[in-house]
Formats: sequence, C-alpha cells, structure tokens
Amino acid sequence: MQEKEDNNPEQEPMEEAVNQATDMRGEQGVQEESTKIAELQQQLDESRNKYLYLFSDFENYRRNAARDRIEMMSTAGRDIMTSLLSILDDFDRASKNAELSDGTVLIHQKLVNTLKTKGLKATEVSPGDAFNADLHEAILEIPAPTEDLQGKIVDIIEQGYTLGDKNIRFAKVVVGK
Repeated sequence: MQEKEDNNPEQEPMEEAVNQATDMRGEQGVQEESTKIAELQQQLDESRNKYLYLFSDFENYRRNAARDRIEMMSTAGRDIMTSLLSILDDFDRASKNAELSDGTVLIHQKLVNTLKTKGLKATEVSPGDAFNADLHEAILEIPAPTEDLQGKIVDIIEQGYTLGDKNIRFAKVVVGK
C-alpha cells in the first residue's frame, strides 16, 4: 500500500491545480448540461405547441365536417323538393277551383304527408299579417282596402316553404300600401 505523504510541499500546489481544473471542468460541464437541458426543454415546448395546434386544427376540421354532413343531409333533397312544390301548387289550385275526386284528394294528402316527413314545412302566412322580407316576397303592391291593412299582407299568391331551417321558397304575397 502506498502511504500519502503529508509533508511534501511540491505535491500541494499540484493537487490544488488539479482540483481547480476539475472544478472548472465541472462548472463548464454543469453549464453545458444546463444549456443542453434548456435546448431540450425548448424543443419539447415547441413540439408540444405544434401538437396542440395540430390537435386543435383537427378538432375544428372534424366539427366542421360533421356540421357540413348534417347540413348536406338535411338539404340533400332541396332540388327535388323545389321541383315537387309546383305539383303541390297545382293540386292546391285545383282543389280551390273544382271539386276533386276522393282518389285525387288522397293522392294530394299522401304527397303533402310525404313531403312533411322529409322536413318540408309550409310558412305560416295569412292575410293581415305584417310583411316580413325574410319570409315573404311582395309581387304586387295595391292600395290597402282598409287602413289597418297598410303595410300588411292582403292576399297570398303562392305558399312559402322551408326545408329544415332553410327557406327554400318565399311566400309570394300582395301587400297593401
């Protein structure tokens, strides 16, 4: 075994220099490690932010796609419904002008019920109602027969319809001025 000599004066400055060098390397090592840790933490934060942005974008896309699908399904038959409205109008005009046979009345009711089950609703409008440009289309303006009908609906030419929450045809009305 080697014994350490405590009295050697030449060895003390050398040990002190080695200790200082080790301390300096240790401080540099700690600084380098803390720099690396800071860089890694910054990369982690950037990756986390990218992930959150991507996740948020995907959630927005998913919500918008679901909303678009629901809207498309609710208005998918809009073109067909619009074309069937003219047939429905013809039935209504025929029933007002002539006595229809029982079979024709049944066909009319079946058409009306089928369109209702598909989401078609008639816009509620009657003479004396206030004119609303969001629901009505004024095709004619006549002098009001009475003062209380000024600015109000005097007659209904064509019924308006909505499909779901969307207006597919405005009610065509005559307005008193």
